[in-house]
Amino acid sequence: MLTSIAILGKPNVGKSTLFNKLTKSRGAIVSNFSGLTKDRNYGIVNLNNKNFLLIDTGGIESEVKNDEINSKISDQAWIAAEEANSVILLLDKTQNLSTSEEAIIKKLRKLNKNFLVVINKNDIKRSGQIEEDITRKGIKEYISISAEHSLGLQQLKKYFDDLNLINSNYQNEETIQKISIIGRPNAGKSTLINKVSDTQRVIVSSIPGTTIDALSVPITINKKKYVITDTAGIRKGYRNKSQIEYFSFVKAMHAVDNSDLSIILVDANQGIVDQDLKILNMAKKFKKPIIFALNKIDLLSKSDLNNLQSSRNAQKKVFKEHDIFKISAKDGTGVKKMLSATVKIMFKARKKFSTAKLNKVLTKITEKKPPPSVKGRILKLKYINFAGVNPIRLVIHASQDKKIPANYKKYLLNQLKDELDLKNIPLELIFRKADNPYKKINKLSQRQIKKRKRLISFTKKRKK
Repeated sequence: MLTSIAILGKPNVGKSTLFNKLTKSRGAIVSNFSGLTKDRNYGIVNLNNKNFLLIDTGGIESEVKNDEINSKISDQAWIAAEEANSVILLLDKTQNLSTSEEAIIKKLRKLNKNFLVVINKNDIKRSGQIEEDITRKGIKEYISISAEHSLGLQQLKKYFDDLNLINSNYQNEETIQKISIIGRPNAGKSTLINKVSDTQRVIVSSIPGTTIDALSVPITINKKKYVITDTAGIRKGYRNKSQIEYFSFVKAMHAVDNSDLSIILVDANQGIVDQDLKILNMAKKFKKPIIFALNKIDLLSKSDLNNLQSSRNAQKKVFKEHDIFKISAKDGTGVKKMLSATVKIMFKARKKFSTAKLNKVLTKITEKKPPPSVKGRILKLKYINFAGVNPIRLVIHASQDKKIPANYKKYLLNQLKDELDLKNIPLELIFRKADNPYKKINKLSQRQIKKRKRLISFTKKRKK
């Protein structure tokens, strides 16, 4: 079990900046916009060959009353504080101690938590009375830093080192397979994350845009660990809405790129719209396995569901290339079946194929529809071999590699996907011109080359 440290504080004091600096990542979106971080965000910090878990949290603002979202943000932050071994209370040097921060200090003392006060933004000349205020509250020891400019971080790391952090056999993140969930706003992505993780890990609200960052959550499927990532909803015109919305989109696409499989979640109550097709096209660029999930089927009648499946968009060829699961993230209908299929698809996506099997399949395909002629010569597909995964790459060695008709390439791709059972999984075909096996054997000696020249010269003279 890893030692965990949670970063608490009111909004806009620099928690996400400090989180990114210590984890050496861009795991949290940073902006001057207050209240950007809403859910708990986890990252691994390596210090002197010891690993510990750092938890970024949303800003706690007790002065805002009767606000559902702010209340849930505070709840998530306090869950992080309760599960952590230690807490960093981050304060802003340029301000005075607020009533929210006084309440945080009081509650941390009641929780009997080991906490350290860290005063951020010491690079700014303007100063409030934060140091005098915390002294009056009985806090005499604190560390002054600038998270943005990495000032004072060595002193903070020494504090972590003195905590005697457990040198855990933490499983490397790269060995854990990752699943990302993408889709339009309010499709139910956060609800699905909470359902599969069996916790209220992510804030769920009917207000679109509640999730801004991409948040990774560990889950277990069939006794094996995976990481599932919740992403911000991708809406039409995201580029022109705001800078934060654009960065949310970038984080979502980054999650797709880092994942082993993506689930595109569709709000079945609203039907399959053009934006869902655009999201599919965006995800396909990363050449990772993709499946579809029609969510909120609990809100549809049987006839409504049939109408949805027979709609114009649902009947498009692009959807037939992917499995479509009917689920309800709210009550769990179909979720287990979808996750089980997800694991099988990820396994298939890493499968290696022997040259013997591939050549047997290629022979079957070419016998069904022989290769066409290229420049008056019959195209010969000599052999095929496996070249890698993510995406699965197959190399076809042929008598010609550059002028093979596009329709025959498409035929080979579709037939190979069917024969190798690669539905949902990207396949890339690479065509190479096969080498002449007798090229080296037929190499002429210097004596033969001279003789050949004499014969050519003699033939030309005779023709005259």
